[in-house]
Amino acid sequence: MFDINGGELIIIVVLAVLLIGPERLPGYAAQLASLVKRGKRLLQDTKARVDTELGPEFKDVDWSKLDPRQYDPRRIVREALMDDDEPAPAGPTAAAAGSAAGGATAAASTRTSDAPRAAVPAPFDDEAT
Repeated sequence: MFDINGGELIIIVVLAVLLIGPERLPGYAAQLASLVKRGKRLLQDTKARVDTELGPEFKDVDWSKLDPRQYDPRRIVREALMDDDEPAPAGPTAAAAGSAAGGATAAASTRTSDAPRAAVPAPFDDEAT
């Protein structure tokens, strides 16, 4: 948490002994210990109160999913665009799905490059507007 190694801790203890003095150091250590104990007790009480007020339905919530560090916009878009009911078509099934979906798209994909483009009308959905 504080990223203090052994050498740094020894320097801090030596400085504390020199600055505070050996006669007052046990009193300050006791105050620090009681402060840490009160902080730990406060944290435990707060967790218990939050659990009590939220109720049992929030006990099995995975809070790590709400961590902003887990945010990946590509994954979110991919999951939003994928249908849960039918898997994404791949390989030869994609052509079959395209021909089953609409004749205009199948005709457009099988059309040669020298054919006039005006022969196939543009797709239009009158219910979309």
